[in-house]
Amino acid sequence: MPAMTTFDVRILGTGIVSRVAALSLARIGLNVALQARPVDAAPSADVRTYALNPTSVQWLEGLKVWSALPEAARTAVLDMRVQGDAHASQIEFSAWQQAVPALAWIVDAGALENVLDAAAGFTPQVALQAEPAPAPLTLVAEGRASATRALFGARFVRHAYGHTAVAARLVSDRPHAGCARQWFRAPDILGLLPFDSPEAGRSYGLVWSLPQAQAQHWLSASAEAFEAGLMDATGGAVGTLRLSGERAAWPLALGHAEPVTGTGWALLGDAAHQVHPLAGQGLNLGLADVVALADTLAEREVWRGLGDPVLLRRYARRRLVPNWAMAQLTDGLWHLFARENPGWRELRNRGMSLVNHLPPLKRWLATQALDV
Repeated sequence: MPAMTTFDVRILGTGIVSRVAALSLARIGLNVALQARPVDAAPSADVRTYALNPTSVQWLEGLKVWSALPEAARTAVLDMRVQGDAHASQIEFSAWQQAVPALAWIVDAGALENVLDAAAGFTPQVALQAEPAPAPLTLVAEGRASATRALFGARFVRHAYGHTAVAARLVSDRPHAGCARQWFRAPDILGLLPFDSPEAGRSYGLVWSLPQAQAQHWLSASAEAFEAGLMDATGGAVGTLRLSGERAAWPLALGHAEPVTGTGWALLGDAAHQVHPLAGQGLNLGLADVVALADTLAEREVWRGLGDPVLLRRYARRRLVPNWAMAQLTDGLWHLFARENPGWRELRNRGMSLVNHLPPLKRWLATQALDV
């Protein structure tokens, strides 16, 4: 990039949200100092997959990133089946009913990070630096474990669920046909995301929310025992599943930062909020933060500086209701399905069956997930 002594924005964080933020702000003419990944970081197998809604995909297309992803790193979700803890209770969604090409896209986390890093490296307005240079505006996108937000006076209010998410890559002996599956089984929630790697048309990304003790059991179990546990949990609905690689885990919680902006700084993504992954909306919320911030900065008055607290509060207001609503939705669903009381079980299963027979309500629910 051309020689310069100052930057407009510095971005802390080495994940997807930080990279998308850098490219988005460069697109509106800002010079960005972006934190680079450590060059000596030991490579490790990344089993994470993300569900991106059409709005997020459209934004990545605008940044010329989406088309750069390998075909095997992105898989369309054409249908989704959500099943309760009674065999007959389920809700079914389809892209055809929603009149969209796909309900969502399942993306390989590592592949997306690599493409974003490459795009940032070829963007003249973005400088990758081990320690981003000072700028009028600092964006913190370090994830839920951010250590920097406290330095700006933001505290993170966190409520642990006592559950752990277990993630893995799986291969089935049956085609997935672009169908995502989810089982609410009280107290665990199991999700299978259709994927095309390592085997096209037959792979899944697993996200299994379990009480901590159960999660530790399955993390330490042999591959054969783990696969048998999956067969029991899914009832063989997607065929015989086998592990393809290592298992990973992280603790689950509901959290939000207070405040999310101040003079010369703002929080993005998981550094600002954390939700349960049962709806697959965590990354979508972070990308929506980026879009709102980029729009806010682009629309600012010519005399107002980038770090102006009034300007940054506009961004915070734009994201307040959407982030709060998704937190309430995911938290409410978790509490509803985590209860093992027979009365609650009957209520939620009847509710699922009722919703499945009310197309307008089903369309509304799907719309909430399609546009965060």
